[in-house]
Amino acid sequence: MKKEKAGIIILLAICFLAWAGPVFSGRTAWEQNLDMQSMAPRVPGIEKLGILDGHETVVTSAGTMKRNRYKESEEGKNTYYWFGTDVLGRDIFTRTWEGARISLTVALLAVAADVLLGLAYGAVSGYLGGRIDFVMQRIVEIINGIPNLVIATILIVVLRPGIPSVMLSIGLTGWINMSRTARAKIMEVKNMDYVLAAKTQGAGTRWLITKEILPNIGGQLAVAALVSVPNAIFMEAFLAFMGLGIPAPAASLGTMIYDGFLVFTIHPYMAAAPVIVLAFIMAGFQLTAEGIRDKLDSRTAL
Repeated sequence: MKKEKAGIIILLAICFLAWAGPVFSGRTAWEQNLDMQSMAPRVPGIEKLGILDGHETVVTSAGTMKRNRYKESEEGKNTYYWFGTDVLGRDIFTRTWEGARISLTVALLAVAADVLLGLAYGAVSGYLGGRIDFVMQRIVEIINGIPNLVIATILIVVLRPGIPSVMLSIGLTGWINMSRTARAKIMEVKNMDYVLAAKTQGAGTRWLITKEILPNIGGQLAVAALVSVPNAIFMEAFLAFMGLGIPAPAASLGTMIYDGFLVFTIHPYMAAAPVIVLAFIMAGFQLTAEGIRDKLDSRTAL
């Protein structure tokens, strides 16, 4: 299977589960049941094989012991949590797909801002060139000299944690790579014959950029945008891991990984599901971007 097809299939599956998971689970992401807290994963049908049957190994002062909390109460005997529950008794399955939805939304909107800002900045710098390009690139170097995490942290502290502040912090720190890609590609094609021909026929700057240049570099810009999405998701997850992400009761993948990390030595399954889903999302975008890049390179070679 080609890379881009595999990547698209992964992303479609993730998007479907992010929409359908919370709907069909019958539970909400913030619903608490303290009687069902810290329950290990239990899946109907598979449990008969001795796996994902609710058992977990607990470390105590007397050593290790196997325990199945589902069998300790009448409510638990007929209850199934596919990914288990967290320390507050919330369904990890529902929270994982709700978190995937939030993480994808934040990342895609932040990347959209990256593309608009970076493309505009890089197009002006690359097309005009000369002193304007020199000054604009020096500004980029100054901004790029400041670590993205520092800028994002300051913005979130000033604006207070939340979805808008996380999106803004990612958007304002991720546009530089897009601007450099746009600048490099525009400088590469602005002196080609078809652009010069349009210029001699009286085409203005706006026409040349929007009608002649951008359509011919759109593929490369799309690849750069796709690569930016997993970077944005990772940034959101890292901010959440540092305690600067989306506040409770909302749950992104990053906040779930952070919560699972706190009890990882006792209940490792709490972090397993969001980590695996995050890995699949990043792999999906990466495979799609690599597949499109390979196609563009093969066409260029011809």
